[in-house]
Parts: sequence; C-alpha cells; structure tokens
Amino acid sequence: MADIKPIRTEADYERALARVDELMGSEYGSPEGDELDVLVTLVESWEDEHYPMGFPEPHEAIRFRMEQAGLRPRDLIPIIGSRSKVSEVLSGKRAITMTMARALHEHLGVPADVLLSKQGTESFGSPADIDPMRYPVRKMAKLGWIKEGAESEFNTGKQIAEMIHKAGDDSAPATYLVNDSQRVNAKTDPYALQAWCWRVTALANARAMPSDYVPGTVTLELLREAAHLSTSEKGPLLVRDYLGDRGITLEVVPHLPRTYLDGAVLRLGDGRPVIGLTLRYDRLDSFWFGLLHELAHIGLHLDQGRGEFFVDDFTLRGSGLASEESHELEADRWAEEALIPSEIWETSAARRSPSALDVLNLASELRIHPAIVAGRVRYERRNARLLSQFTGNGAVRRQFDGV
Repeated sequence: MADIKPIRTEADYERALARVDELMGSEYGSPEGDELDVLVTLVESWEDEHYPMGFPEPHEAIRFRMEQAGLRPRDLIPIIGSRSKVSEVLSGKRAITMTMARALHEHLGVPADVLLSKQGTESFGSPADIDPMRYPVRKMAKLGWIKEGAESEFNTGKQIAEMIHKAGDDSAPATYLVNDSQRVNAKTDPYALQAWCWRVTALANARAMPSDYVPGTVTLELLREAAHLSTSEKGPLLVRDYLGDRGITLEVVPHLPRTYLDGAVLRLGDGRPVIGLTLRYDRLDSFWFGLLHELAHIGLHLDQGRGEFFVDDFTLRGSGLASEESHELEADRWAEEALIPSEIWETSAARRSPSALDVLNLASELRIHPAIVAGRVRYERRNARLLSQFTGNGAVRRQFDGV
C-alpha cells in the first residue's frame, strides 16, 4: 500500500480524490483495493467535517432505497412491523424509532444519520421555502457560484435565490424526487445535487445556441459520429460544438462534495436538452462513455416522453439496482454500441488478449481514441491498472478551463 497521509487541507482533499480516481475499480483485497478503501474513508471523514450534509426527510430516503432495490411497501412489514406502521412511516406521519432505524439501516442500507435526523422539517418546494444553510455554500462560493463572505443567512439566501432565477426559477428540476430515471448513490446529499443542477441550467440558459433542438435528432448514428471526434486531441471541445450545432448544450460543472455525480441530462424551460458533466474522473475513456450515455438518454427517453431528467453516478453501473433494468441499462447499451459495436467487440483481439497493439489496432479500425477501447477492457475486467497508459488521465478538464 502507498504511503497514505491524513487529509488536512483542501489541497490534500483534491489529491486524495485524484488518487481515488486512479484506483477506482481495483480488485478487492489487492494492495490497490486496500489503499482505495482507506482513502475513501479519509475523504468521507473530511467531507463530514467540512461539508455537512443537508439530509432528506427520513421517509424520502426510505422510498429512495425501496426504488433502488425494487421493493414494495409490503416488503417492509418484517422490518417495520404492521402494514399500518409501514404506511405511516412512508407518508412521514410516524416518527422512526431507534429499533426501526437499526432494522432499516441493516436491511435497506439507509444511513443511520439520515434516519435519526430531525424529522418534520421542510422539504424542497418553491424558492421561498428554501433554507439556504442546508446547501454547501462554502464550496459553492469557492467555485464562484455565489459570492464569498456571505456573512448571514439572509445574504446567502439572496444569492441562492438569484442562482435559482438564472436557472429558470420553477423550471429547475426537482432533483429530490428520486425515481428509476436516476442512477444516484444512496449517500447523495439532495441539496448539493439540486445546487449543481441549478448551476448547470443557469450556464445553459446564458449560452447562445446556433440552432434550435429538433426532437428525434439524437440517434445511434449521431452517437457514432460524435465518437469519431475523439480521435482529435481537442475532441471534447469539438464535440461540444458539434452538439451545439444541433441544439444540445454541453456544460462542464465540477461536482460538489457528497453528490457522487458524473453526469446528468436536464431540460430547460424552452425544451432544449442540456448535458452536464462533472469530470469527476478526468479521463478520456470516462468522458466519452459518460457523454454518449447522456446523449442516449435524450434519444431514448427525453424525446420519447420517458422522463424529464436523468442523474448518473457511473460507479453504480452494473450494481444490480432496480434502475439497471430500464433507463440506465438502455443508455449503457446505446453508448457501448456506438463506441464499439458488439459484433466487432465480441470477436476482437483487444477483448480476448488486450495488448497495447491490439488496443491501437481496434481504435484505428473504429476511428475512435484508444482510451475508449482501453476503458472498455478495464471495465469488463475490473482492473484499474490495465492499459492505464491509454486512458488520458488529466486530458479533459484542462480543455474546458477558462472556456
């Protein structure tokens, strides 16, 4: 295991996150896997202290986990008690006892601090209902989303209200309404997630677009054309312009602590689709898969009236959650097929014996960046050390800095 040091500063925190990115997917029990476990614990401890979480209502958290696990209310009877108790807990009318909290934490994995948080507080609603101090305002100020030095709750509230106005007021998505159109980590802070969505929609509203979006524009062929741009060193910027010419906005916005977020698709008040990417894992393979996955959501789901927004944590990919059976799995398949057609992948030497030469040959044949082939191999083999020379670590974010 590498020499691991405590996280004492924001710079230490950022370095730890970068190392977690490098180790993601390491085999459990390996030296790299052990290092990953320790670093994740240190990162979460730092976030607990410096970015306290705005908890959702306990009954909302329970419903979230039920949705993820494909459970129905009757499945909670052995955990909570009677059918009436289940109904009252899920409606927020019955307080959760310590016994219930222990059982829900053990069987559903709902964090204990969420279950035992103060109940009966306000949930998201209109801007007037928002409690500004439940948002990660320190980080938002550091990123320049709001002004630093907001000395009072009143001033912070005014700035957040302005942020909401720029996002489109009531058109901003109610990201706390969790359903099967979201691939969301159970530990996600819904307030931080909502703030991130506001930032994305605010930037998109301010961006002049050369063309209007026409529903039906996004097809599998369009995804393949977009993927061909990956061969250029400036591929991420080129694809942003390519999508803009078709009325689709691409915004790169850093993730906030406790969002566990890679990307999302949102819809503006005028109907224009917006893709938001965090570059949480600043690698070319992550960028291209994430971008095409979100594009697939537009073509397969938004344009078909099968959802209004989609939020994605790609570390949950292949986790077996309920969402993996519908929207998310469909978007995964479209992205994979557009990047590397299945009939080619199944018989390729890069899949059977992934040497550097095999990766380069397949990438050349398909006119895509070698990082995409290497990323597919690394994902399927669950080996973060394999072919790391191709992944383009640190090659994406710098293209968008200052743009």
